[in-house]
Amino acid sequence: MRDGGPLGRAGLALLLMAAGAGARPRPAAPEDQPRRNVVLVACDSLDGRLTFFPGNQTVDLPSINFMKRHGTVFLNAYTNSPICCPSRAAMWSGLFTHLTESWNNFKGLDPDYVTWMDLMEKHGYRAQKFGKLDFTSGHHSVSNRVEAWTRDVNFLLRQEGRPMVKLTGHRKQFRVMEKDWQTTDKAINWIKEEAVNFTQPFVLYLGLNLPHPYPSPYAGENFGSSTFLTSPYWLEKVNYEAIKIPKWPSLSEMHPVDYYSSYTKNCTGEFTKEEVRNIRAFYYAMCAETDAMLGEIISALRDTGLLGKTIIIFTADHGELAMEHRQFYKMSMYEGSSHVPLLVMGPGVREQQQVPNVVSLVDIYPTMLDIARIPVPQNLSGYSLIPLLHEKSENEASPRGPRPSWVLSEFHGCNVNSSVYMLRTGKWKYITYSDGSSVLPQLFDLTADPDELTNVAIKFPVTAYSLDKLLHSIVNYPKVSSSVQEYNKQQFISWKQSLGQNYSNVIANLRWHQDWLKDRKKYENAIDKWLGDVDALLGIHYRC
Repeated sequence: MRDGGPLGRAGLALLLMAAGAGARPRPAAPEDQPRRNVVLVACDSLDGRLTFFPGNQTVDLPSINFMKRHGTVFLNAYTNSPICCPSRAAMWSGLFTHLTESWNNFKGLDPDYVTWMDLMEKHGYRAQKFGKLDFTSGHHSVSNRVEAWTRDVNFLLRQEGRPMVKLTGHRKQFRVMEKDWQTTDKAINWIKEEAVNFTQPFVLYLGLNLPHPYPSPYAGENFGSSTFLTSPYWLEKVNYEAIKIPKWPSLSEMHPVDYYSSYTKNCTGEFTKEEVRNIRAFYYAMCAETDAMLGEIISALRDTGLLGKTIIIFTADHGELAMEHRQFYKMSMYEGSSHVPLLVMGPGVREQQQVPNVVSLVDIYPTMLDIARIPVPQNLSGYSLIPLLHEKSENEASPRGPRPSWVLSEFHGCNVNSSVYMLRTGKWKYITYSDGSSVLPQLFDLTADPDELTNVAIKFPVTAYSLDKLLHSIVNYPKVSSSVQEYNKQQFISWKQSLGQNYSNVIANLRWHQDWLKDRKKYENAIDKWLGDVDALLGIHYRC
C-alpha cells in the first residue's frame, strides 16, 4: 500500500468492513468442502530462525518439528514492527504500522477496531480468544510510554536491569510460566468441551507471553523485564554445544542507534562468554516450554478428532536478540528481533514445504478471511498466504496482482532514538532512519553476511539508493518520522501537565531511576530544552 497520509478512523472502518466493491469475490463453497476451523497460536519473542536449519540445532522443539513435517514453514517471515503492541496491531488489522498510527506499546488500535476475528464471527464462525492480545491502545507501563515519547531528548539513561538468568524448580518441573499454562489449559478445555460439539466452523486464538523475558523486581520499584528464567527440565532440551556466541563490534564502532539501544538496555557493560552463553541457553529453554504449549493444543485437536479439520497457524509478534549485537529484547531490525516463526498445517496445506518468499504479519488478516471464504478488502497491506500454502497454488492467481517481493517493518517506540524502517527483498536488508539523511543507513547482504556484521551501504551505493527509492514509493518515511516526533511531544506535554507538582518525583522514579536520581536537574533541563521550541510557539509555561 502506498502512503497517502494516515487514514482516519472512519476510513479504516470502511476499509475493513468492505465486502462489496473493491473486495475480492469468493466462489461458493462446495457442499462436500465445509469451511475449515482455524487455530492461531501467537507467542511473544520467539526468534523465527529457530524453526529451520541451522537455528533448530540449538534446542529441541518437537511440536514445531511436527508442524514442519505435516505442513509448511516460512523461511523469511517478519514482524511489521519489532515490539509487542504495534506488531500485534499489524497482525489484527492487516495494515502497516504507519497506517494505523500504532506508534508504541501505548498507542495501538482503538478497542472497537474491526479485526479479522470480528469478520469471521460475523460470517458464521464460532470465535474464542485466550491469553495475550495486546493490540489496542492504553496498555503497558508509564515508563514504557514516557521512554518512547522522550527518545529524542539529548540524554542517555539505562531503562532496563542488566540481563540475567535465573534457574528455578527441579528437573521434573515443566510448568514454569504458570500463567501461560493456565491459559493453555483454558484453550484445551474449550476445544474438548465446546468446540468438539460445534456444527459451525470455529476460530480459536491463543496468545502466550513466553518466551518473553520475565520481570526483574531486583532493579527497583519500576522495573523492566530482563530475566531469562527456566527450570532444569527445559534447560536439558538445549544443546549447549550448538549455541553460537555472537560477535560484537567495539562500543566505538557501533552504529549510533545501536549504541543508544545497547546502552538503554543496560548492555554496554562487560559480559563474559559464559554469561552470554547462559542467557542464550535460558532463552532457548523458554522457547522449548513455549513449544510444549503448542503441542498441547495439537494434542487436544487430535484427541477430539478435529486435527484433520483444522488449520493451525503458529507465529510470534517479534523475535529476541538474546545478546546478538550486544542487545537483548527486540526493538531492532536485526534478524534476531525482526524474523518471526510462521508455520501452517492442516487440510489443503502442502506438507514438508519450505517457502522462501518474504512474508510478514500483515498477511495473517487476508489469510484468515481467505480460509473463511470471506471477501478480502483490496486495500490491505498484507496478501493472503493461501496461494503459497495450497497444494495447487501454481494454478491460482491473486486479483491484486503478484505478491510484492519485499516486506516492510518499522519501529517508533522506546530504546531506539529514531524512527527506523526496514525493507527486506531478495538477499538484501535495507535499514534507514528518521529522515533518511541525518543517520547513516545500513545495508546487509544476508546471503554473505547472515549475522549482519558488515554494513555495505557505502560499498553498494546503487543498491542502497534503489532500495531507498522503493521504500519511498511504499511510505513517505521522512513525513511519518516527523509525525511521530510531533506526537511524542504532544503526548509528553499532556502527561506532564496532568502530574502538576508531582512531575519531578514521578519522572525521576521511572525505570531509568538509577541514573536519573544521580543528577535530577541535568535530565529535567534536557527535557526542558527539548520542549523549548514548543514552549515558545504555544506560550505554555510548565511547572516542575
